[in-house]
Amino acid sequence: MFFKPTSQPPDVRRRRLPRVPHTRVFSWLCTFLVGLFLLSLVALFGWQSLPVWRDVGPAYVTGTLWFYRQHTFGTLPMIYGSVVVSVVALVLAVPVGVGAAICTAEILPPRLRLAVKIAVELLAGIPSVVYGLLGILFLRDWVYRLLSPWDPLSGDTLLTAGILVGVMILPTVLTLTDDALRGVPALQRQAARGLGLTCSETVCSVVLPQAWPGIVAAVLLALGRSLGEMIAVFLVVGRQDNQWPAHLLSPQPLMQSGQTLASKLGGSETNIAYGDPLHWAAILGLGLLLLFLVGTITAMSFRFLRQDRHA
Repeated sequence: MFFKPTSQPPDVRRRRLPRVPHTRVFSWLCTFLVGLFLLSLVALFGWQSLPVWRDVGPAYVTGTLWFYRQHTFGTLPMIYGSVVVSVVALVLAVPVGVGAAICTAEILPPRLRLAVKIAVELLAGIPSVVYGLLGILFLRDWVYRLLSPWDPLSGDTLLTAGILVGVMILPTVLTLTDDALRGVPALQRQAARGLGLTCSETVCSVVLPQAWPGIVAAVLLALGRSLGEMIAVFLVVGRQDNQWPAHLLSPQPLMQSGQTLASKLGGSETNIAYGDPLHWAAILGLGLLLLFLVGTITAMSFRFLRQDRHA
């Protein structure tokens, strides 16, 4: 007896996968909800901070004094503190992160590279408060002994916060830079080696120029995180208001306590401000400034990532 062959087994013909005709619509809806949430957040912060913009005006950004009992609100020292902490963190994290990424992407064998990446990404999962406690236990005393020739008041300084944030953003720099380097086609490495270039010459002349947009994007994303870091910075920065330096390029402020936009928002003054409309508006204005800075830097990083993909 002969049986007519079928193109598919009987159980496969009976079982059909459910169709999802509206996947694109669903994804667009989720994207719209995220965008709506972001716009609502910006609108809420802008609306709640309107009283301080009306009362203080541009001096809210350019002023150097903050005395909430006298309704004097100037955020420039906090902006300066955020910039100084972020610059110190980038100076420490970028060379180490980029150098380690070159090692993992170009030198290490695949299995060892995977082990190193997993270990580094585990560092990114450690909560900020743990980093802050480690800064209190070890880093603060170390910085105090390092600065002892200049007779600092304590180890709670902008330099301490910058070093701690540098450790925290190191996994971001390393991981994203490694991804950018691995995105360069292997055929171009082989062609360079075929022309007689050494491994280091191939990295400097072929790999790094093509991965440059991705590396810049990694640095910008790390900068965005350093600007928004609150708990760890709050524990080691000293939280001293009105620390505006006499000379912007002087290293003296690094040895002193200070404030950042994020550390100010993490302090007790946020609870104190709730009963005073103008003070509350000033606190929410800090959140609006921080959101603007981080959003601008993140948008710039995604622009470089787009250039890296189309390169």
